[in-house]
Amino acid sequence: MNITIYDVAREANVSMATVSRVVNGNPNVKPATRKKVLEVIERLGYRPNAVARGLASKKTTTVGVIIPDISNIFFAELARGIEDIATMYKYNIILSNSDQNEEKELHLLNTMLGKQVDGIVFMGGNITQDHVAEFQRSPVPVVIAGSVEESNQTPSVNIDYYQASVDAVTSLIEKGHKDVAFVSGPFHDTINRAMKLEGYKAALENNDLSYNEDFVFEGDYTYDSGLDAWAKLRQLERKPSAIFVGNDEMALGVVHGAQDEGLSIPNDVEVISFDNTKLALMVRPQLTSVVQPLYDIGAVAMRLLTKLMNKESIDDQTVVLPHRIEERQSTK
Repeated sequence: MNITIYDVAREANVSMATVSRVVNGNPNVKPATRKKVLEVIERLGYRPNAVARGLASKKTTTVGVIIPDISNIFFAELARGIEDIATMYKYNIILSNSDQNEEKELHLLNTMLGKQVDGIVFMGGNITQDHVAEFQRSPVPVVIAGSVEESNQTPSVNIDYYQASVDAVTSLIEKGHKDVAFVSGPFHDTINRAMKLEGYKAALENNDLSYNEDFVFEGDYTYDSGLDAWAKLRQLERKPSAIFVGNDEMALGVVHGAQDEGLSIPNDVEVISFDNTKLALMVRPQLTSVVQPLYDIGAVAMRLLTKLMNKESIDDQTVVLPHRIEERQSTK
């Protein structure tokens, strides 16, 4: 049988209001009364009803987090940053996987709102006008983390993906490479199409190198698509001497594909990756990678959300964190 606040009040011989004050940490309770109520709560095993408390206060201290795939190390590190800051500010998390399916993403948004969450952190590859419309209709704040919404109508936390790509490709060109390939994630994702690819093109143009469509491969973020990219690049008559890869998992596929053919990384081909997840350290040679501070993106997104939920003033709803390139052994 569920123990209610009424049962506690009756057993402790106090009012339900007194029990509520004890549960909520209100200091206006005599120490002896507080002790008696806490003893009854412990003995009966009473647990406050979060839903009822939320209905009364219009706050559930719960945040919804929608991510494409928790099994992906990229999103796992982001989610950890969100969770740690949520715990610090005494919020609970409801976490859902969307599989980067727009219909499911929109359904999850409405499901979260139906659960009376106080705010939502959203991560997704392709944020459409339908997404933006739902964000605008939301009765609670929404913050985007590690994803780009091109109209900038929704608060977000990211790095400058365009400049990071320019920096990565430029560093390869400065090492003497004139044939630099790009293995990208899906081009329907804004970050890949409008930022990483454009950054790649800009770096070539800045160094008077022509853009070669044959050197661009569209993968799907997976290890196997990295292997496929390598196989196709090696079939070209003019082969790249360096490769910029859009994430660490695909970069592992590229590196292993080259090694399976007896080539040396970086002596025969140099590779720069993107994200700097733990995978970059698990391959040999270890990957030179653009450092995207995944934990920090999640943490800052959650902190921004707490400010919005509490109606605190914010300087800028579009937060851009710094990036850098971590040099390791996949480049010379």
